[in-house]
Amino acid sequence: MAAITPKLSDELPSTIVSPTSSVTLRISKFNPKTDSSSSIEEFKVPVQKWTTVLDVILSVKQHLDPSIAVRYSCRQASCGSCGMKINGKPALACYTKISELNSSVITVEPMNNFPILRDLAVDFTQFFSTHKKVRPYIIRDDSEISEETKELLQTPKEVEEYLQFSYCIKCGLCNSACPTMATDSSFIGPQALAQAYRYVADNRDAGKKDRLKIIDDSHGIWRCHFAGSCSQVCPKGVDPAMGIQLLRGYLLGFRK
Repeated sequence: MAAITPKLSDELPSTIVSPTSSVTLRISKFNPKTDSSSSIEEFKVPVQKWTTVLDVILSVKQHLDPSIAVRYSCRQASCGSCGMKINGKPALACYTKISELNSSVITVEPMNNFPILRDLAVDFTQFFSTHKKVRPYIIRDDSEISEETKELLQTPKEVEEYLQFSYCIKCGLCNSACPTMATDSSFIGPQALAQAYRYVADNRDAGKKDRLKIIDDSHGIWRCHFAGSCSQVCPKGVDPAMGIQLLRGYLLGFRK
C-alpha cells in the first residue's frame, strides 16, 4: 500500500512541524464485526527526538485517520492502557520513543493472546477476571476492626519480599509475550501468578493456602514452561518468571 504523505504545514500540529526526521507508521486495522482479516495502513509522519509511538499514533488519528481505535490514558507509563506490539514486541506506546527503535518503519499491532475489539484495542475481560481469581488483596483473620486496631508495621526486609511485584500496572504485556498463553487460553497467566506471589509473600496476609490451591491445577502454575519472556517485556521491572518459581517453592515445600 502506498504511504500517505501529509502536508506538514496544513495537516499536522505545529508542535511537530520542522521535524528532525520522519518515519513510516504501519497500523494494523481490523474490526471483527465487519472484517474477515486485518490490513495494514501506512502513513508518513514527521518526528522529533522526544516523539513517542503514542504521539505518532495520535497525530495520525487526529489529522489523517480518525477511525483508528487505540486505548490510552495517562501517557506516563502508569496506567498500562496503551499496551500493543511495536515492531513485533509487546510494549507501552507512551513509554517507547521512536528514536529508541532505530528504525524508519514502525509497525503497531494489537497484543497477542487477547481478543481484538478493534484495531489496536484488545479485550481485557478475561485478563481482569483471572486477576480477580487469585484474590489480589490482603486477607486477614481479624474478624472486625476495633478501637485497638492499629497499623501493621513491616520491616524493610519484609517489604522487600514482595515490593517489586506491587509495581504491576496490569498492562497485559507479560501475558501477550507468554508462549503458553498462545497455546492454552485457560492458562492463568504470568500476570495473575505474579500477583498471587505478591500477596503470598506479604507477611500481613493470611490467604496463602487458598491462593496456592487456586493456582495448583491443570491450567495453573505448572503450565508455565519458564520461557522468561514475560519478565523481558515488563515496563515496570517486575519479574513474573521469578515470582512463579518462588510460588513453586511454596507448593513443593521448599518455602514456608
